[in-house]
Amino acid sequence: MLDNQTVARTGNKAMKIWVDADACPNAIKEILYRAAKRTGCPITLVANISIQVPSYVDMIVVPGRFDEADNKIVELLKAGDLTITTDIPLAAQALEKGSYVFTHRGEELTNKNIGERLAMRDLMESLRSGTDPIVSGGPPPFGQRDSAKFANQLDRFLAKHLPPPPQSAPPGVEQPDSTRLPRPKAQAES
Repeated sequence: MLDNQTVARTGNKAMKIWVDADACPNAIKEILYRAAKRTGCPITLVANISIQVPSYVDMIVVPGRFDEADNKIVELLKAGDLTITTDIPLAAQALEKGSYVFTHRGEELTNKNIGERLAMRDLMESLRSGTDPIVSGGPPPFGQRDSAKFANQLDRFLAKHLPPPPQSAPPGVEQPDSTRLPRPKAQAES
């Protein structure tokens, strides 16, 4: 298992964001689109159906088989990438490959808390699937507070893990450009 801290220290400049898009709320997709446009960080949505995305976002459509989108994300992601999902088994596999993982509600899943989340998921699944289900339903409805938490978490993460944007020169000061040829000196007219 790769350690995210090691990947962060080595400066993975090719970080990508992978989105388990089948159940991703539209509000979260919009936040991700704005972040991609602002930072230039590549984002790929993976789903069983085609979703309209901006031209600067990639979309991968996989066959509708169970867990096919999850499998494609795990296949393609690299250590240091960010995975957005609420699918706990997918999150565990992504962490195993050295990915960072956030839920759509802005919670960070880590190697320290994923075991507990898997155990809770399995317990709830068994309680729901019994002959006399004890528990029904799922998490509370997704709301504005969740969107705000996700946006804040994403901004902090990107600020920490992406290289800073190039500094611009103050107004009136020409920025040196190594690709520019030196200007010929003006000759006085005779």
